Amino acid sequence: MTIIQSVLGIETSCDETGIAVYEGVGGIKSQCVYSQFELHSHYGGVVPELASRDHIRKISPLVQQTLDDAGTSVDSLDGVAYTSGPGLIGALMVGAAFGRSLAWSLDVPAIGVHHMEAHLLAPLLTESKPSLPFVALLVSGGHTLLVLVENIGSYHLLGQTLDDAVGEAFDKTAKLLGLDYPGGPEISRAAERGDPQKFSFPRPMTNRPGLDFSFSGLKTAVKNVVESSSTLSSQFTADIAASFEQAIAETLIVKCKRALNQTKAQTLVLSGGVAANRTLRNHMKRLDCQVLYPPMDLCTDNGAMIAFAGYQRLNAGYREPLSISSQARWNIESLKGL
Repeated sequence: MTIIQSVLGIETSCDETGIAVYEGVGGIKSQCVYSQFELHSHYGGVVPELASRDHIRKISPLVQQTLDDAGTSVDSLDGVAYTSGPGLIGALMVGAAFGRSLAWSLDVPAIGVHHMEAHLLAPLLTESKPSLPFVALLVSGGHTLLVLVENIGSYHLLGQTLDDAVGEAFDKTAKLLGLDYPGGPEISRAAERGDPQKFSFPRPMTNRPGLDFSFSGLKTAVKNVVESSSTLSSQFTADIAASFEQAIAETLIVKCKRALNQTKAQTLVLSGGVAANRTLRNHMKRLDCQVLYPPMDLCTDNGAMIAFAGYQRLNAGYREPLSISSQARWNIESLKGL
């Protein structure tokens, strides 16, 4: 079997177009990420059709820019990896169609990558690689998962959200408070001036066993407080933001403690855009284990994690057929091990 060395990674699962070149010797050679947040900020959330169209406009020039930054050409690629799911189906199809077609034109193998597997493997791209097994908390705009990573290709889903993801809860709460999109950074900025003890919001599903999450009730509790107030003063908004952020962090810390106790793992990895939240990071210091955070350019959606995950699977012999397929939903436990 031919050893794959240079892989192009393409990420288009939602509202970031991420492209990267990864080499087995040398690691990440270059990566570029284009975010659509300004496009979607006018609507208070991601509009799937607009996301797909913007990926179409950006993907080809970003691939060329990434190759130029790596000092290489498209002819030097040994394989192409693209996000096949889960995500917005239209956005996924843009990356899948481009990636599979490019691989066919170059006569190199292609592989569709599971978006969550790529996030789980991203910490292995850093110098402070976590020891296996480890527990990963993935918290982003579209996903909230607790996963036991036993080995590359071997994952056990411990818990997931039953409704809104953490990022969605931040976005919806920000909208209730009249703050801009995306809501996470806006809530955090407002919370700096607020009192986290001012409002007693629920810590959902912490009073029952299990590792699943639910955040719709917390959002409703915030909505009730906002609607009962005659005005949204600056201090009122700050106090709600701080109390909401505190409730999110304490809910996540309870579930992480349970996951670590259940699995006996000694390392917890936080990934996803919400992993940048300062309050959450401060709470994680209370855990009696090693807590690792990939750098932000590997926490949020990016092409480097796709290229790396694709590199692992291509060298394990996996290949994608000529047909192009994407999956809006995809159970990570269904993946085959390496």
